[in-house]
Amino acid sequence: MFKKKTAEGPVNGGLKLNVRRTALIGFAFFGILLLWQVYDSWCPTFLTDIFAHHIYGMTSAELKASDPDKILNVQWIVGIIMACDNLAALILLPIFGNLSDKTRTPIGKRMPYILVGTFVSAVAFPFIPLFFHRNNIVGMVITMVIVLIFMMMYRNPAVALMPDITPKPLRAKANGIINIMGYFGGAFATVLGIFMVLSNYINARPEDRNIWTIELPFIIASVLMVISALVLFKTIRENELAEQLKDELALGEQLAAVETPIDDDKPMSKANRNMLLAILGAEFLWFMSDNALGTYIGNYVIYYLKSVSSSTMILTILGGLASVIGFAIAGSIAEKVGRKWTISTGLMITFVGLIVMCFVRPTNSVSATAAHGEFTFPTLLYVVWVLKGFGMALVHNCSFPMVVELCSAKKIGRFTGFYYAASMSAQTVTPVLLGLVLKAAMAWRALPVYACILTLLSCTVFTALVKNIKAGKVANVTGLEALGADD
Repeated sequence: MFKKKTAEGPVNGGLKLNVRRTALIGFAFFGILLLWQVYDSWCPTFLTDIFAHHIYGMTSAELKASDPDKILNVQWIVGIIMACDNLAALILLPIFGNLSDKTRTPIGKRMPYILVGTFVSAVAFPFIPLFFHRNNIVGMVITMVIVLIFMMMYRNPAVALMPDITPKPLRAKANGIINIMGYFGGAFATVLGIFMVLSNYINARPEDRNIWTIELPFIIASVLMVISALVLFKTIRENELAEQLKDELALGEQLAAVETPIDDDKPMSKANRNMLLAILGAEFLWFMSDNALGTYIGNYVIYYLKSVSSSTMILTILGGLASVIGFAIAGSIAEKVGRKWTISTGLMITFVGLIVMCFVRPTNSVSATAAHGEFTFPTLLYVVWVLKGFGMALVHNCSFPMVVELCSAKKIGRFTGFYYAASMSAQTVTPVLLGLVLKAAMAWRALPVYACILTLLSCTVFTALVKNIKAGKVANVTGLEALGADD
């Protein structure tokens, strides 16, 4: 059994992060972000175009040319559809978290949900653009709901898998690796968006629209999701790892960054409960801001900046690269200053970026390479996305480990559900609320102002109410040993 030398000193026994195994677990998150990036990049524009057609009898491109204010008028409907998806997730994520905590099978407690959720989502996903191309609102929305339900079956157990087999003091660094793997998935989707330019499809005449421009990204995403799930299933043996790592996980419990020790036989302490509520409250606010940007940035670029949609994908690449840097260093920063100040710093960096976004305007300069007379893309928005990507990486990297720090191994799925309940409730409210704000303001400039206010509120709540508690120290491990070379 491991021993702790003193309360302040290093731990004997050599807790170390197994980078290879953590990266393999990250294939689950690879599939999640791959699908989500395609979903968020294409679906709001699909909905805008299809509702414009049914309400006004014109494509969104025709409306943009003749009466652009009507594009803003349909955003609240787009927001409702996107919010209904998230409302289902708000209900389903805690359910699947609790179920997976209690599940026992020969392949583990998380893996059955991951496999079923992946395969059903992958089969249904390519039908979204097919129904859109055929102008079938009902079929498109029903398919979006099916994809979402089964992704929720997948998402909670997939994310809970990392803390299941990672000692508490190492979870911030492990979460960085998991998120980097996820961003590789997002990068795949982004590259697809650069080559399959959505604005070329949207701006074309109905008879000239090529379905493969929008269908291929969804098919490729589905195939890669299945491959990622199979890699995870082949390489991560849940039951074996749980037994092998039993002592390390027990040591991690002793070193947890909590005010009072976790005891399943007693109710959650007031201090730990207050910490949990403060984290979830701040998380709700920062996800309202972040999801607002993620949901509407495609429409913002196409209908306000009047630029090509592939510019949004370049934004995503730059933001993703900045995020990868943030995820790579967030764990080390948190070890030095604590997770609280790492997250607070990330929120302030994001806030600065959003202030800059408030001053972004259409360039009114026609791009020489644009197929339909779109404007050149404002360089300032690239700077915004780099700042936001880096800042939110610090936030996301440390926030999930803080939540699951407050529970025992028996309740990781449930607390993962709490984390996603906060994020999904924010993503349920914010598309509708922002859609109404855009309708009332009749100005796309309301988007960065809305995000600024929520980010500042989130930083205020988090900094004022969350305590900075550092985990106990673990033995330093270097060289090949740090990479888990003994596995």
